[in-house]
Amino acid sequence: MRDSGLSEEPRGPQQGPYDADPPGDDPLDRAVWRLRSRACWNDAAALLAPRAAGEPGPALRRTAVLIEQCVFTAEGWEAAEDALRSAEALATDDEERGAAACERGHLAYASTLLGVRDRADEARSALGRAAALLAPESPTRPLLHFRRGLIAQHLSDSPSDATAAFRRAHDGASAHGQRLLLSFTWRHVAAMAEHDGDLAGARHGFAESLRIREELGYLVGIAPALASLAAVLPDEREAGRLRAEAGRLVRLLGGVPAWLARRLPQAATPE
Repeated sequence: MRDSGLSEEPRGPQQGPYDADPPGDDPLDRAVWRLRSRACWNDAAALLAPRAAGEPGPALRRTAVLIEQCVFTAEGWEAAEDALRSAEALATDDEERGAAACERGHLAYASTLLGVRDRADEARSALGRAAALLAPESPTRPLLHFRRGLIAQHLSDSPSDATAAFRRAHDGASAHGQRLLLSFTWRHVAAMAEHDGDLAGARHGFAESLRIREELGYLVGIAPALASLAAVLPDEREAGRLRAEAGRLVRLLGGVPAWLARRLPQAATPE
């Protein structure tokens, strides 16, 4: 399913990685959001570093930012691992420990999928630990469902389990008002529809994902959304226009996502 295994994992500003929309009043959260959405992960992590040294919440957010960089660039694994160990050490309750386990599962998943190192067993174990720690009503639950869906889809080759997990994540993101996560659940529900030959359903899901990302200003996630929608459009002229726009955005952001830059036409990439 082309690039659907690489979900570009966005991170939100408050308790969990997908807490509703971009931040409002807090200057630090606004600055981190602007940098992240424009692929400036090291700068975003540096802003969080002073508070991350002693506070569990900022430590988890910094970890999430650095893992996102790994997913987009296939680089920075050691920094992400160091940040994750610090976040795990600072966690003080089950919610924080469960959120940290969810991040460990995602880092291990990304490492496996990108061919850095096979950590599939670690990914499954960490997400299972997160499931045991997080309360049923936890705002991190939808993200956990989503990441378990990724593993079912791409590491376990279980489309039915993946679809069920993505739908649980979608329902949970809707209930918690997590619009950024909704852009990812729409994307992966659409990928499963495409897999099943339901191109109308795939077009609807990919279009919804793109719409939400544009509304939120999640610039770094727009190119993948454009490319996915282009692949299921019947009008090749319109599809070509969307691919060209995706290539322009990839160039603007310095060649990220790296996995998408490699798959776009050579003329539309910086490589």
